[in-house]
Amino acid sequence: MTDLSYDFDHLDSLMEEAGLDVILVTSKHNAQYLMGGYKFIFFSAMDAIGHGRYLPVVVYFKGQRDRTAYIANKMEKGEHENAPLWVPHFYPMAWGSVDSITQAISHLHEMGFKAGRIGIEPPFLPSDSKEVLLDALPDSEFINATSVLENLRAVKSMAELSLLREASEKITASMQATIAASGEGSTKHEIIELLRQEETKRGLQFDYCLLTLGASHNRAGSDQAWAKGDILSIDSGGNLCGYIGDICRMGVLGEPDAELVDLLGEIQEIQQAAFAEVRAGAAGGHAIAAGQAALANQPNKQYIDFFGHGMGLVSHEAPFLLTNHPVAYEGRDADKPLKAGMVLSIETHMQHPKRGFIKLEDTLAVTETGYEMFGTEGRGWNRSDKF
Repeated sequence: MTDLSYDFDHLDSLMEEAGLDVILVTSKHNAQYLMGGYKFIFFSAMDAIGHGRYLPVVVYFKGQRDRTAYIANKMEKGEHENAPLWVPHFYPMAWGSVDSITQAISHLHEMGFKAGRIGIEPPFLPSDSKEVLLDALPDSEFINATSVLENLRAVKSMAELSLLREASEKITASMQATIAASGEGSTKHEIIELLRQEETKRGLQFDYCLLTLGASHNRAGSDQAWAKGDILSIDSGGNLCGYIGDICRMGVLGEPDAELVDLLGEIQEIQQAAFAEVRAGAAGGHAIAAGQAALANQPNKQYIDFFGHGMGLVSHEAPFLLTNHPVAYEGRDADKPLKAGMVLSIETHMQHPKRGFIKLEDTLAVTETGYEMFGTEGRGWNRSDKF
């Protein structure tokens, strides 16, 4: 069997707690996770095809892994022939969301399942698929299992941590190379494109770049050009085999003056205060509280925002530490102890009215005694002398 990043007993216990008999996984990230890292590259960038969309489905029966099925696109037959997937039941039969869910229902019936409590992912289940499910299984109860799968992914395996470390290191290296190669007159569009090339040649899939220059707080691409003395904030997400590196670093064209050194120092102090509270057994909310307390003591506190969140296959995932800040979800895990293998993104930014947007974002893996930071380079002022 393919090495998996999860334990079936853990999945079964989460399903038992949620009262689920079977789970239908329809999100690409959770399908990849349950399939041991496999994802179909043809639909990596976009799901749409023809009148419909690609919808992989993993069917898992609690306590009965031998009944697990993967419903795939027809072209995935070749993938399976080259590197057989671990699931006992493989159906490369679908082109659209109705095809996929219809085959999933057929598999349920073949396994003798007529009615029960079925876990689904409402945010990732198309309406046409849900209609087919409801019609085919009218006596079943459909339960939101999104949190079951989030909790399953919360603690990362060594292989996952290795991918997150590598992704983070490659992003920081790409950022430093981009800043060094850019200079006076380089536009935001040009700098973003250069970062894309740097990440791509390091084997990352480029996701986005949010970039500011000078006193502006606008992070969208434009023809604004870098000028001597201007600061640059470069915030990028790229992924390696689906695992996200999400880092922000600062640059300056020339030498940073004393004020800039002090302003970044405020950001650093907040980050370090939060880092100091990260360790297995400590409540995740302690790191948030420590960062907020440090923020309250800064000279420019009125311009600063701080937050933290879990990350992995998704940029905001368990543990969830803040409510509706900055993304709309409940901070349900703030009072729960962190576990070794969880991964956090800690970020602090300042929207200074005269000097611009100053931010650091760092990735930390929780350990038994503290944390390991991924992508540690470039946390100070990265200088370009091309002027």
